[in-house]
This record gives sequence, C-alpha cells and structure tokens, in this order.
Amino acid sequence: MDLLATPAFWVSLSALTFLEIVLGIDNLLFVSIAVGKLKGKQQAAARRVGVWGAMVLRIVMLSGIFWIIQLDASPLLQLPESWAGLIGITEGHAVHEFTAFTVKDLILLGGGLFLLVKGTQEIHASVEGAAHEEAEAKSEFSAVLVQLAVINIVFSLDSVITAVGMTDILVVMILAVVLSTLVMAIAAKPLADFIEEQPTMKMLALAFILLVGVALVADGAGFHIPRGYLYFAIAFSIVVELLNIRARSRHESLAKQKSA
Repeated sequence: MDLLATPAFWVSLSALTFLEIVLGIDNLLFVSIAVGKLKGKQQAAARRVGVWGAMVLRIVMLSGIFWIIQLDASPLLQLPESWAGLIGITEGHAVHEFTAFTVKDLILLGGGLFLLVKGTQEIHASVEGAAHEEAEAKSEFSAVLVQLAVINIVFSLDSVITAVGMTDILVVMILAVVLSTLVMAIAAKPLADFIEEQPTMKMLALAFILLVGVALVADGAGFHIPRGYLYFAIAFSIVVELLNIRARSRHESLAKQKSA
C-alpha cells in the first residue's frame, strides 16, 4: 500500500504500460495475420491463445528474470573473428558482437528469420490473389498455435528485457504487462477485421512484419536498430494509406451520387 501511494510507482507504471503497448503492436499484427486463415470459432480461439498466451509467458519470464538476464551473459556460439573482416567490421567491440552469439542472440536470429519467411509467404499469397488463396489449403489450427508460440517467445523476450531496463519493481512490470495485454485483447479483433477489409493495410502490416524480422536478425547479429525508426516509418505509411482510403471512399460516394 505504501508503494501505491508513491508518485514514482504511478509514473513508472504509466510509462512502462505505454511502452509495452507500443512493443505489443508487432505481436498483435502477427496474431492478426496468423489467425486470418482460420474460420469461425477457431479464429477466435487462436486469437485468445495468441494474446493471453503472450501475457502468461511474459509474467513467467519476469518471475525468472535473473535467468533471462543470464541468456545474454556468455556466448554460446563463437565464430572466427576473421569472418567479421569479410564484411568490413574491424573495431574490437563490433567484431566481438558480430562473432559471439548468446542464447538471446540465437533466439532473436531464429525469430527474425521466421518472421521474414512468414511475411514473404503471406505477401506472395496476397499478390497471387483470391483464387490462389482459395486453392491453398487452409492453415491447420495446431500449426497456427505453434507459430503463435514461437513468435510470442521472441517478442516476450524483447518485452521483458525492456521492462527490466525501465524499472526494478517486479509488481510494476507485471501490472504493465497485464494492462497492455488488456488493451491488446480489446484491439485484436477490430484490428484483424480492419486488416482483412483493407488489402492495402494488410500489405502494410506484412511489410511491417518484414521490417521487424530484419531488425531482430540485426539485433541477433550485434547491430541494434532503434525501434523508433521502424515505428515512425510504419506510422507514417499508415497515415498516408488512411488518407488514400478516405479519398477512395469519397470518390466512390460521388460516383454513386452521379450515377443515381
């Protein structure tokens, strides 16, 4: 109760909750894309598993935070340092970052490659058109759950490490994760419906997934790309596309009025 009465608690909780919501956008977009090929009750069930599973996983990770931190402590795989010179990396710290891979690095690399493959496959299916999509077999429910589990592990690791960097109060971390998950749960279905109704927005979401995949691979290889750049790029693209959607809707309304 004494903790709740301190302004620092509420400031930390507000800031971390907002940050967790922002970090959860890429997770939410992937959930929306992954469950899009399921139908009816399976789609709703998979969406719940994706959103609430992420919350449970992050809380479990937070409870074992000291173990999570150790994932980045010592290299699990060491490449020859001469490999770094092949791509022009010569500085000592940069060479070490590129050639020494911890468990965290390998998880980020695997998750990034997974997103790149998944995003490319979805873009290919979208470009091929509706006829191709109907000819393709629908995703199995179990396969979608496996995809959600894999990506939840990757995004949760990033989220938990960010939470640790923001505050050292475990209660604040857990509350921020729960509150951000509630926001994601509320936004999940409207976002999925909107992406399905607007093909161009779906393409933007897939492009964002590819960007996140590249960022994760870069992080795993020792080259950190500030997420702010990615979020600004996709936010700018979304605003432009919303203006295009508004313009198309207005033109269609005027065309209907003229034809009537």
